[in-house]
Amino acid sequence: MKELSGKVAVITGAAEGIGRAIARRAAGEGMSLVLADIDQGGLDALAGEMAAAGTACLALRTDVSDPQAVDALADAAFARFGAVHLLVNNAGVAVAKSVWETTPRDWDWVMGVNFHGVTNGLRAFVPRMLEGGQPGHIVNTASIAGLLSVPALAAYNASKFAVVTVSEGLHHDLTLRGAPIGVSVLCPSWVKTRIADSSRHRAEADRVDPATLSGVSQKAGLAILKAVEAGITPEQVADSVFEAVAEERFYILTHPQSRAAVEIRMTDILQDRKPTLLSF
Repeated sequence: MKELSGKVAVITGAAEGIGRAIARRAAGEGMSLVLADIDQGGLDALAGEMAAAGTACLALRTDVSDPQAVDALADAAFARFGAVHLLVNNAGVAVAKSVWETTPRDWDWVMGVNFHGVTNGLRAFVPRMLEGGQPGHIVNTASIAGLLSVPALAAYNASKFAVVTVSEGLHHDLTLRGAPIGVSVLCPSWVKTRIADSSRHRAEADRVDPATLSGVSQKAGLAILKAVEAGITPEQVADSVFEAVAEERFYILTHPQSRAAVEIRMTDILQDRKPTLLSF
């Protein structure tokens, strides 16, 4: 989808980080915006910024893990603008724990936001996008952790691998129907966001206390935090997203070294090797 001016973009997880950068870039392309996030304060701030810049914008607090909330988001988007052309299922959270330390509530939270946030978005928006018959594009935010298995991120890895395979299947489903809707899956490596502090959105009793985790998990959590702080900017990721949309490119890998790491993983599988512990 090359022509964006005058089109409508829906972005979840829009209040900060990658979502906010994508929203700003979409506004710069002349798009109208539907912004969703669970962070009301951040959402209001971004909506105010967009209004001041003259961008048509609808902002709605949304828990993407709740199917009814996402249905309401879709209802509001189509009621306001009549169409959706770019759907960015971006909301995401993380818990840094080994698999045996990950609690049932951790699994429900991470899978609810990262995976069902995507599937809820697809179920709520795709039928209406198809009915509209207009060219469009869907971007699902996964992670390089959806292509590589990272230590101490069991639930996050599982959720992001799930997003990748659902996105691949979505591409096939739309292609077989001859639909004018492209698909991309975003698989960034380290980006300067607050993903390492995403538990701030949980009830206090569910927040991770590093003191309760094994030493290996604590070290991994600190390493992830440092890697995020040293990552690329959300604006660089947004640039990669819009390049991919224009080129109708499916996989969006934002870091050059990621490709070499994915190749090593594929070789492990094809040569029946044990998984290589990769640095990316």
